[in-house]
Amino acid sequence: MKPSPPVASSGQKTKVKMFTCLIYSHSDSALGPVPSAMASESDEKQVQLIEFFRSRLCQYIDVEQVVDRIQFIDREQKEKIRQKAKNDGNLSAVTLLLTAVQKKPHSLGWFRDFVDALHHGGSGFAADYLEQKLPDPEEEAENDTCVKFIELLAPDLTDMKTEVVALECMSQKLLTQEEFDRVKAKTETEGQRYGASELLRRIVKRRPGWYSKFVEILQKTEHKFLHQLTGGLIDQGDYLNNPCCVLLWFGTYSIYFSKHLLSIADGSDPEAAARGSETADIVLRDYQMEVARPALEGKNIIVCLPTGSGKTRVAVYITKAHLDSRRAEKKPCKVVVLVNKVPLVEQHSKAEFKRYLEPNYKIEKVSGDSPLKISFSEIVKQNDVIICTAQILENSLAIPNNGDDEGINLSDITLMVIDECHHTQKGEVYNLIMMRYLKLKHKNHIRKKAEKKPLPLPQILGLTASPGVGKATKMKQAEEHIMRICANMDAFKIMTSDLESNKKEQRRQITLVENRKEDPFGNVIKNIMQAIHSHAKLSPTCELDSQMYEQWAVQIGRKAEKEGDQTVRVCADHLQQYYEGLNLCNTIRMCDAYNFLNKFYEDKLKEKKDEKHKIQITETERFLFNLFQENKKELETLSKIPKYENDSLSKLRKAVLYEFSTRDGARGIVFTKTRRSAIALNQWIQENSRFDDIGVKPAYVIGGGDQSVVKPMTSAEQKDVLKKFANGDVNLLIATAVAEEGLDIAACNFVIRYGHVTNEIAKIQAEGRGRAEDSSLILVEVKNSGVAGKEFVNEFRIKLMTKAIDKIRKMKQEDYESQITEFQYQSILEDKVRTKKKGKEEIRKCKPSDVKLLCQGCSIEVCSGDDIKIIDKMHRVNVTKEFEKLFIRRENTSLQERLLDYETNGYIACLNCGARWGSMMVFRSIEIPCLLVENFVVNVNGQNISKRKKWSEVPVEFSAFNYTEHASQVTQSDDDDDIDSD
Repeated sequence: MKPSPPVASSGQKTKVKMFTCLIYSHSDSALGPVPSAMASESDEKQVQLIEFFRSRLCQYIDVEQVVDRIQFIDREQKEKIRQKAKNDGNLSAVTLLLTAVQKKPHSLGWFRDFVDALHHGGSGFAADYLEQKLPDPEEEAENDTCVKFIELLAPDLTDMKTEVVALECMSQKLLTQEEFDRVKAKTETEGQRYGASELLRRIVKRRPGWYSKFVEILQKTEHKFLHQLTGGLIDQGDYLNNPCCVLLWFGTYSIYFSKHLLSIADGSDPEAAARGSETADIVLRDYQMEVARPALEGKNIIVCLPTGSGKTRVAVYITKAHLDSRRAEKKPCKVVVLVNKVPLVEQHSKAEFKRYLEPNYKIEKVSGDSPLKISFSEIVKQNDVIICTAQILENSLAIPNNGDDEGINLSDITLMVIDECHHTQKGEVYNLIMMRYLKLKHKNHIRKKAEKKPLPLPQILGLTASPGVGKATKMKQAEEHIMRICANMDAFKIMTSDLESNKKEQRRQITLVENRKEDPFGNVIKNIMQAIHSHAKLSPTCELDSQMYEQWAVQIGRKAEKEGDQTVRVCADHLQQYYEGLNLCNTIRMCDAYNFLNKFYEDKLKEKKDEKHKIQITETERFLFNLFQENKKELETLSKIPKYENDSLSKLRKAVLYEFSTRDGARGIVFTKTRRSAIALNQWIQENSRFDDIGVKPAYVIGGGDQSVVKPMTSAEQKDVLKKFANGDVNLLIATAVAEEGLDIAACNFVIRYGHVTNEIAKIQAEGRGRAEDSSLILVEVKNSGVAGKEFVNEFRIKLMTKAIDKIRKMKQEDYESQITEFQYQSILEDKVRTKKKGKEEIRKCKPSDVKLLCQGCSIEVCSGDDIKIIDKMHRVNVTKEFEKLFIRRENTSLQERLLDYETNGYIACLNCGARWGSMMVFRSIEIPCLLVENFVVNVNGQNISKRKKWSEVPVEFSAFNYTEHASQVTQSDDDDDIDSD
């Protein structure tokens, strides 16, 4: 339990009364204006008075009703306080409110204004403390005890008939009309239990005497058990003879409590206290309790609820029930919560699991952002709940099979929670883990037949906003897709709730755009592309700004690389950059497209310059450099003429300005396709004064992976932006798909998808971000994006998915389980076939001496596979003297990063043509060149093979790097240099 606020002693009361009288004698005086010195003195004492009673004010102020009644706090600050209440609760919001109230300078009459706001905002008891109307110490202590017992009894009290009790509370002046309306709205939209929690939260803020009225109301509304529980007249004989109960007197009330509850109340059982208070906090809405019920009985389920409807809260509730029951039965309990993105580890840990389960249960989070100081298996042993990325668990499960360090077994886990479980499909890491589960389940069937004891299996809880329909176009295919996910998850049922029927309809809008009447900027780029086609003798058959063209350019580039045709390979690379320039021109500003192309050529020219070495520039490269230089001035000039900008950008501007000018406290997300467009759109908004004039405060959030040429965001950077968005410092988020799934983003009142539509799962998740009342969902078309057509297809798929789930839920349980078992056996057999095939491929792997690496830029032979060694099963390096003569080193500040035992702070490039080969890393104080396979042409047994992006795709095993041997050679070389210098 939280510590009670301080009780004012009689001495304190006298001091505060004198203090308050002095304040009121100087504030709002009827005798005329207060002298400035006296006003300043009075102002300081008013601030001190608020600080003196801060803990009591935090306890009794209802911020939602008070904040709008305070005149001297500006609108922006009020919005921050409201958002704080939504995201972090009333206590945090009151703390922020009091800080804003105390902030100087103050206007005349501010203190009276604040006290009046408390009176009219249903926080009269808080106002009493500021108006010399302090309760007696005994009365105050008794009131604190009443509040504490309501907190303890909350799990039972939330079973009340909320609307009936609320109506009676309003007649007894325990609730205002406004508060009654809020309780009623909560009950109608979110369920009786949630409405009851709202009622209890409000009545405990009333002046002393509220408790006896509430007990009488429970009796009057025929809540016999609750009336008895809270100290009403009862047959004492039922309790006096019960050894588990004790009679507790306080003030004028006598209440019978179980000894367990009493130990919580007096703090003699800290663990019970932790459990009791947190159980009171986890209040599920009716629909949440309904979907959780089978899991509370120990069954495997998939919880399918929309984004923002509290799936994680359901998971925490089930986790706590699982841990509590197994601990009570003295059975082992171990919960693993799996997520598919690193930021979700911290998010789930901090926002939900730690909040409700600590300190009674030990929780640890593990991800790529938190390097392990001890082994994962040791972390599992030492903690009750482990929140981690799925790959970390899979790596540990795989360890026992290869005889390395100690790993863990599925049998060590008693409950496994899988977030975003629609990813439990072929090739996904979730499915690798669940395949181990299905094999163990199948093994148990065999053990049972042999009359052997089965191995324990964890209970499975899956969470998703949408399982999707895959590639289905018909009902039967959609059902099969969802059934396969259920089979992979070994789900007893897929649990969902018809929340959409009660949800207020969101305003939906599709904004189409007109093609440019004139596009001179795009025409210059297309003319350059046609010149490159002529030079390389290429003949594309599709529009130059279509997606088909991009695919064509990639394919001819790969083919040329394989065939060693440097002219076509280099031209294909440059054509892809011009295609991206056209795409940027259609999506964002022409100046962004120009800057992108200009930077590309500046970087390419830098690669060809070196103070010590002469780097080759081929005839084709010189042609391409000159071609851009010839057109550069015209592109720069055209990029500055506003009338040639695309229509999509003007439609986006109109949509954002409309939302911010027609809403109080507007907050929205703009989803866009690429990282580059997210950054450029953010810059465009920051540079446009019209957005600033109406209070738009933008920021972008992009992914953390390194698959893109655009620098990724770190988890810390993502969290910082999302925190600012939650507290109101940012009110417009420009985001890529990273914000569609999983990340905890504050509720928005509009979502704009800007030329970006993927599948039905992403659509549901993106639209789920618009959770505020009367939210808008806007789709803005971008040329060649085809988003309007894709949106229609996704609408069809969502309807198909909803009907398929409904049909599955209506199946007879025996028919459902029969199909699930069939799909599970099919998956196990398919996995066996894949394993055999993989084994044959392992046998067919070639020797390192059969592999050669060629420079992608000039086709010279770089090294043999025998020269390549591997560090930490990850990094391929070449430390031979011959290789050292073939490359030059270059600094790259953006590449600087420190990872465990090594760091990178520069890159290596071909001495002949300047093409990048990899990075220069420092491993245990030794500099070593590290190779990136995507920068080479791989030749196996004399044949160039298609482009490889990962070393794991190269059919060869390299020998391990011998640190001791190489360190000895480096030391010997340094010693020889010292002798020569002597």
